Amino acid sequence: MIGSDRDTEPGGLLQVCDDLGPDGAEGSELTYLHGVSVSLDTPAPDDLDAIEVPAGKWAVFRTAGPHPQALQTTWAATATAWFPSNPWRLRPGPSIVAILERAADFSTATCELWLPVEPS
Repeated sequence: MIGSDRDTEPGGLLQVCDDLGPDGAEGSELTYLHGVSVSLDTPAPDDLDAIEVPAGKWAVFRTAGPHPQALQTTWAATATAWFPSNPWRLRPGPSIVAILERAADFSTATCELWLPVEPS
C-alpha cells in the first residue's frame, strides 16, 4: 500500500520501485512492492508494508499493447527522448507502474508509468 495525499492516485494495481540509488546501477538494491494507492488516513493492516509518497510533480506516460514490451519501450523512450528534450529531471521518490487494464493472461495491458520529476 502506498499512502498518497493525492486522494488515491495513481489508480489500478501498482508496481512500486523505491530506495534506488541515484545512479540506478544494474544490480543495485531497491524496495519493490505490489499494491494499491490509499489515502493517508487509511491504516495499513499489520501484515502489509506501506510507504508514504510525498507530494510533488510527476511525469506520467500511458502505454497500451503487448505487455511487457509496450512498457519497456516507454521506459527506454523516457531516457532517450523525453528527458533529453524537456526541462525536467528525476527527483527522489518511487517510480510507479499503474496497471489500469490487462488481459487475463497479461499478454496485453494498459499502464501508466509515473516518474517523480523536478525542473532541471
